[in-house]
Amino acid sequence: MNALTSTNFNFKGQTNVYHGKVRDVYSIGNDILVMIATDRISAFDVVLPKGIPFKGQMLNQIAAKFLDATSDIVPNWKLATPDEMVTIGRRCEGYPVEMIVRGYLCGSAWRAYKNGVREICGVKIPDGMRENQKFETPIITPTTKAEIGKHDEDISKEEIIAQGLVSKEEYEKLEKYTLALFQRGSEIAAKRGLILVDTKYEFGKYNGEIYLMDEIHTPDSSRYFYAEGYEERFEKGEPQKQLSKEFVREWLMENGFQGKEGQQVPEMTPEIVEGITNRYIELYENITGEKFEKAQSEDIASRIENNISNYLK
Repeated sequence: MNALTSTNFNFKGQTNVYHGKVRDVYSIGNDILVMIATDRISAFDVVLPKGIPFKGQMLNQIAAKFLDATSDIVPNWKLATPDEMVTIGRRCEGYPVEMIVRGYLCGSAWRAYKNGVREICGVKIPDGMRENQKFETPIITPTTKAEIGKHDEDISKEEIIAQGLVSKEEYEKLEKYTLALFQRGSEIAAKRGLILVDTKYEFGKYNGEIYLMDEIHTPDSSRYFYAEGYEERFEKGEPQKQLSKEFVREWLMENGFQGKEGQQVPEMTPEIVEGITNRYIELYENITGEKFEKAQSEDIASRIENNISNYLK
């Protein structure tokens, strides 16, 4: 099983390339972006040393399905998916914040809550809540979009507006879109026997209009619980059975790695890598309700280059 961990293409009309933690983004002219979902995997803001076969394909295909399923709520950047690992779309002027929406108290919010924090990003959280408890209504806990190599920082709505990162009027539109997208994602998840726990959205502007960018409702940007047994596990205080990248973080933490200085990433044996691929396939099939069809993986880079070049013609 091959994994694509780096790209170095030169397309006709290419003006720029950006290598992110997981995605490589090629600019064509001034208004087209070619986004390649590689098989790189990151956790704790660190790119792990081994790629995960088929991960990029799964993330790209899940995101494409959800972009199509929500385009009536807010326009999005996607134009085409000429390859299993590629989305081509409009270049939008991104807002410098990410909209994180949480339906349940878990993950980093729970870790903060457990340590006595009762306000996250300006949102007050009541006393007496337990891990994985549902909020009365979903809460939005935005973060700044960090520069490469830096951590995103929590920020409140008031600070975003006061610092002029987003105008009050536009921020309120972003909130409205965020909650509507989360509602749609939750409804789709419920049909698959899942709970959409939390997720993040990125927005930008195109021709003066707000557009949804990047990925949506993938296991890298979202956390899902299995609905069956949720109440029972919650009542007993047991961990929820979840579909997200959290299992990778848990494996790292169990092996003494949290992305802190001086810590070593544990060895990613072929068995570990294959196990992660299999978990991602489980995620894909549960989230989409469709069987995962592996793309041809003999020479992934050539396949991608041909498919993109043909589309750009």
